[in-house]
Amino acid sequence: MPLDERDWLIALDAVQGVGWRTIQRLVQATSSLKELADWPVEQFRALGIRSNIAMAIQEKMRPDCVRAWKERRQEWPYFVITVLDADYPRLLRDIHQPPWVLYGLGHRQLLQSPAIGMVGTRNPTSYGRMAAFKLARQLSEHGLTVVSGLARGIDTEAHKGALQGSGGTIAVLGCGIDTIYPPENKTLYGLIAEKGLLLSEYPPGTPVHAGLFPQRNRLISGLSHGVVVVEAGQHSGALITADFALEQSRDVFAVPGPIFQAQSVGTNRLIREGAKIVTGVEDILEEYPWAVQAPAGQPLIELTPEESQVLDHIDAVGTHIDVLKKMTGKAWNELYPILMQLQLKKVVRQLPGAYFVRCR
Repeated sequence: MPLDERDWLIALDAVQGVGWRTIQRLVQATSSLKELADWPVEQFRALGIRSNIAMAIQEKMRPDCVRAWKERRQEWPYFVITVLDADYPRLLRDIHQPPWVLYGLGHRQLLQSPAIGMVGTRNPTSYGRMAAFKLARQLSEHGLTVVSGLARGIDTEAHKGALQGSGGTIAVLGCGIDTIYPPENKTLYGLIAEKGLLLSEYPPGTPVHAGLFPQRNRLISGLSHGVVVVEAGQHSGALITADFALEQSRDVFAVPGPIFQAQSVGTNRLIREGAKIVTGVEDILEEYPWAVQAPAGQPLIELTPEESQVLDHIDAVGTHIDVLKKMTGKAWNELYPILMQLQLKKVVRQLPGAYFVRCR
């Protein structure tokens, strides 16, 4: 069974004790990761990698081990996506320390959909539960994918609501993709695997550990155009996700709550500090007119046949203008006005490097 650089990266990522920075050092220090099995321990130590980790890498990066790991993956129900893959989520590439490898179960194409993160306390009020469920359902009905963390409380309600719409939901786990946590969400886990997407940056078999959840939060915001905080106490983990969103230049929304209620302290503070207040789903939708669909699944804005033809070749990842010219067969003087109209109608955005992006 032949091996490529992708296989070596997946194998390295699965070595216990190897984190993002270690992989970064090794990627920068070698022309191919397959060389690592032949490195002496001293060469690893020169990069600041401890001897025990170096020996584990030497062992797991032997060709027979990498090949065995690849054969084992082929028996999984999970898919694996790496930074070397063309369909790695574009938004995620732009964050600080994007995961080298992602493990998924469900509908992989949701990684290319326009997404909104939704997070909040694990101990919500009845109002918070209702707000999360209803907002998530309405976002999904308008074609937006809702990203959350499968935690108790607000996350659970967000996933349940989003499953009722066409946009679906992505659950980002803070453990291996094969671990259901919390255990009471076993049924919800199964529904998301069937109708949505479960995602983790940790290899199958990784147990639940409190230290992994803050890292999980950066992926919730990283996959999303904006993050909605429904209820959050003063020290809620949801506020960590909001902080990541700000660092990643994502929009932050917050649902207001009673001033004397503990679950509203964090959200009300976010609003005071500049987060956009959410009094209805329209407050979110109006920020992303290019991504919104009517609940029936039809675009809200009418397009000419020429605009529809060009739009058909623009996806959620981004299409370069040279590719558009080739695929549509249009001359530059025909293509530019159409792209301008699509931008004016807010169904297409131009990204740096002459890329154009839409979300279905």
